[in-house]
Amino acid sequence: MRGKKYLQQILCCCTAWLLLFVAACNNQSNEPATENKADSTTGKTQPAGTAKKNIVFFGNSLTAGYGLDLAEAFPAIIQQKLDSLHYPYKAVNAGLSGETTAGGKSRVDWILQQPVDIFVLELGGNDGLRGIALQETSQNLQAIIDKVKAKYPDAKILLTGMRVPPNLGKKYADEFQQLYKALADKNKLAFLPFLLEGVGGEEKLNQADGIHPTAEGQKIVAGNVWEVLKKML
Repeated sequence: MRGKKYLQQILCCCTAWLLLFVAACNNQSNEPATENKADSTTGKTQPAGTAKKNIVFFGNSLTAGYGLDLAEAFPAIIQQKLDSLHYPYKAVNAGLSGETTAGGKSRVDWILQQPVDIFVLELGGNDGLRGIALQETSQNLQAIIDKVKAKYPDAKILLTGMRVPPNLGKKYADEFQQLYKALADKNKLAFLPFLLEGVGGEEKLNQADGIHPTAEGQKIVAGNVWEVLKKML
């Protein structure tokens, strides 16, 4: 008898939970639509609860925020901007200190396992500092671009340009800078000519190594990227 009574109690509880679930679903379907949020830049409305799209920042220590808290790296600063404007985007920091274009070519397949709507490609600086052959750097960047396009044909790509000091010769430095513009034109990509505009060479905006931006420098870098990125949203 006790076993039978216990079974009946369980069945009653299950039935009650089922009824509550059905009622909740019905109430949800009958509720008025949630108010839309207006975009303060364009005046367009974004439906509340819209699933966020991914902006993947794929780069080296400049993206990773070397020497700083992750919240001070430029992708995190851009996330703050996106949130303030109610844009339904999530900034994913996929920066890795010391990354070369060859390393990025090997690593990108793993990064592309997550959905990508906008891909910000920031690589090549370490190649330039190591004097890697320009053709190799260009081919590696092209391979990364090809992989992104193959996996996510509708994804938008932003390529950020870089410069290197002329210690390896003016010819190398000039051609290094030009290879980014050539890739952007060839692939019809959004393009930022120089990621570190206003920061590179400025002692007070860089850490002791003279290469990596301080927190203030990262804010300027974020502004540089935002000027191009905002047109892609």
